[in-house]
Amino acid sequence: MQSVTRASPVIGIVAGEASGDLLGAHLIKALREQVPGLRFVGIGGPRMEATGAMQTLFPMEKLAVRGYVEVLRHYVEIVGIRRRLATYFQQHPPALFIGIDAPDFNLDLELKLKSSGVPTVHYVSPSIWAWRGGRIHKIKRAVTRMLTLFPFEARIYQQAQIPVTYVGHPLADLLGDFPNMAQAREQLRLPASAKVIALLPGSRVSELRSMADLFVTTAAEIASSLPDVRFLAPQAGGETKEIFEAALYRRQAGDLNVNILFGHAHDAMAAADVVLAASGTATLEAALLRRPMVITYKMPQVSWWIMSNMRYQPYVGLPNILAGEFVVPEFLQHEATPENLSQAVLNLLFDNIVRHRLEVRFTGMLQQLRQNTAQKAAQAILPLLDGAAA
Repeated sequence: MQSVTRASPVIGIVAGEASGDLLGAHLIKALREQVPGLRFVGIGGPRMEATGAMQTLFPMEKLAVRGYVEVLRHYVEIVGIRRRLATYFQQHPPALFIGIDAPDFNLDLELKLKSSGVPTVHYVSPSIWAWRGGRIHKIKRAVTRMLTLFPFEARIYQQAQIPVTYVGHPLADLLGDFPNMAQAREQLRLPASAKVIALLPGSRVSELRSMADLFVTTAAEIASSLPDVRFLAPQAGGETKEIFEAALYRRQAGDLNVNILFGHAHDAMAAADVVLAASGTATLEAALLRRPMVITYKMPQVSWWIMSNMRYQPYVGLPNILAGEFVVPEFLQHEATPENLSQAVLNLLFDNIVRHRLEVRFTGMLQQLRQNTAQKAAQAILPLLDGAAA
């Protein structure tokens, strides 16, 4: 780690994965609009570094691990990074600290920093409404202010007397005016009349290893009933692309009409009639683009058993959680079979009434979550920065 000079205000910040990197980049820009001299130090990704105001002390990829079994494999390394980061911030106290998501990493760090007098902000509430609700007591000790992306979360913190601000979701700001299906298809050079399905098995290498074969086999099952169907498979990077292509080879699916894209996940979803997505941020993105979807997920059995016994709700997909009911189908773990997924996709593909209802429902979600998030978050943080300076 390198030392940071203190010529201008410094904010400590940690983002643990790509979605946090996006949030962090928007927030950095919004805060610097108000306080141009602000600098940021901690853990961030390429978007945060591209702002020109961020110094990264450790690679963000070290924290992008999901599932109990996967975390255990990297536990010693992750704990070591947190310990070294805490020591750094205690030796070079920032004006305040912002933890973006990654609660298992950030909350312990926030506890140490808040106890040493550094104001702490946690940006993105942990899913205490879905599982591990007892964490709210730790949050109360660790966090000076919580920023929530969903309106129902703010009520939970208000009841627990934890300072909170609902800031909306940045994806709603980003995707609210995204090109429609016709424009997206023109950009991707797809026929307007084609049946198009977007395949999003996840952005992490670990997710692709668990689900690439499932998605490829499902696509083959769909194509056996609908030979002219086209598939779009956006990939986050070269390694995930290789894993997906290897699954195509293993499943002898080289004749599938699949267009593998580098990035362009939003274009792929906007162009699709139906999205087949791994549970996660992609399901919210599909909803904000008003696209019908089928949600699925598989993970190592031990991780699944632990999480299943700790969750409070029957659904895991963000569109269903926001709706408070099953508005789109979910097939998880042992139910995530090519037969189930292909049938669900085909049902949506040819049911215009359900597709229209989903579009109306998703439009309401977009309007609720579109709050000019980065600016609203910055306004909630600035008083803490002013208080630290005073």
